[in-house]
Amino acid sequence: MTARRTQRGVALLEAMIACVILAIGLLGTIGLQARAYSAMNDAGTRAEAVIASDKLFGMMNTDIGHLGSYALAAGAQPGAALAPWYADTIKAIPGATISVVMAAAPTGNSTAVTVKIVWKRKPTDVNGNQNVVTSYLAGST
Repeated sequence: MTARRTQRGVALLEAMIACVILAIGLLGTIGLQARAYSAMNDAGTRAEAVIASDKLFGMMNTDIGHLGSYALAAGAQPGAALAPWYADTIKAIPGATISVVMAAAPTGNSTAVTVKIVWKRKPTDVNGNQNVVTSYLAGST
């Protein structure tokens, strides 16, 4: 009779421990899901920046004679040639800061064009994410 009394409540204790372990596992899974969503969102924004840069290089390549009209300092208003692309990029990457810098390439008759797009995932981010792409446009000097 005394052996049965000492075993009372053991099943309940085992069930409670199992629930605690399950809760810890579920919290870990939720944390991983949140980090995966954040990484996916950042990758999507980075892909948008690369696509926007590639689109700009295509536009510039078809308008080689007017490359100077595509230059843009960070935070400045774009010129008429760049305005439609700029509006599309800001729409795809809200709050982005965009700069387009041109320099003579070290060799040949080409121009090095660097497009830098900086954005913040959260307003509280101190350092923003950035995407920098450089392309050399031949026949532009």
